[in-house]
Amino acid sequence: MESVLHLKPALKDGEIYAGLILGKDGQHDYHVVLLPDDAGDVSWTLARSWADQHGGELPSCRELSLLFANLREQFQREWYWSSEQHRTRIQLVWGENFASGIQTAYGRQFRGHARAVRRVAIDGH
Repeated sequence: MESVLHLKPALKDGEIYAGLILGKDGQHDYHVVLLPDDAGDVSWTLARSWADQHGGELPSCRELSLLFANLREQFQREWYWSSEQHRTRIQLVWGENFASGIQTAYGRQFRGHARAVRRVAIDGH
């Protein structure tokens, strides 16, 4: 079995290393880095724009779970948007409650919080 060393990426000012996401269905493993700042009282559309303006993206549901497990103290005890729309009800978008860890979907106009992440590919992929 091949052993691969996953070194942490270099961090910029204010960034925090969140952990590693294991690739599924042929996708490669990658690192998740939490960017500084928090946006509150924003719809999903505004949250996406805010994350982009801060040089990142909204986290996926899997990334939100990782952030809850590893960096919960970096979040307010509020509901945070993900980048993932509901599969069958596209007017809904997934997010995570950082008070409880529960993931649920809300309408795009719901006013939640946003954090941005950047994804760092593992060298060689």
